[in-house]
Amino acid sequence: MSEHKVDPKLLEILVCPLTKGPLKYDAEAQELISEQAQLAYPIRDGVPIMLIDEARQLEGGEGRPILEPQP
Repeated sequence: MSEHKVDPKLLEILVCPLTKGPLKYDAEAQELISEQAQLAYPIRDGVPIMLIDEARQLEGGEGRPILEPQP
């Protein structure tokens, strides 16, 4: 199984679609992590899936509603 890598330039411009905040790349899990939203966006075949409905809620989150719009 070959591991797909995400272009570092792409990572610089991607933000969480919910919070518009920064994302951290988890290469082992192949996910982009939004600590503010407590969501992990999957990366499939090297393509980040930036859909809130596709994101996984992180364990130990602050109990913040995932679909609450940001001001």
